[in-house]
Amino acid sequence: MSEADNSTPAAGAFKPKKSVALSGVTAGNTALCTVGKTGNDLHYRGYDILDIAGACEFEEIAYLLVHEKLPTQAELTAYKTKLKGMRGLPANVKAALEWIPAAAHPM
Repeated sequence: MSEADNSTPAAGAFKPKKSVALSGVTAGNTALCTVGKTGNDLHYRGYDILDIAGACEFEEIAYLLVHEKLPTQAELTAYKTKLKGMRGLPANVKAALEWIPAAAHPM
């Protein structure tokens, strides 16, 4: 095998083709979201992602996906408290992570 066979294209030389073969074909049905119903759009539970992404916190959108509605302030506060309580690491996992040198490669 020659060296040319192993070469990779120069940066920017490869341009993937956009496939339109499945445009308009339903890939599956879900109540959670719709994708591309009217073009390049994304909706979560009927809300346009462009509207809620800038106006809602992560936890509000997570609540929407799980509970099918945006939370009230009281519901959001309770949900954040619930999520915070689930963030802890088991002691053995935490200990193992602390053994990893700070300068170690992330992979």
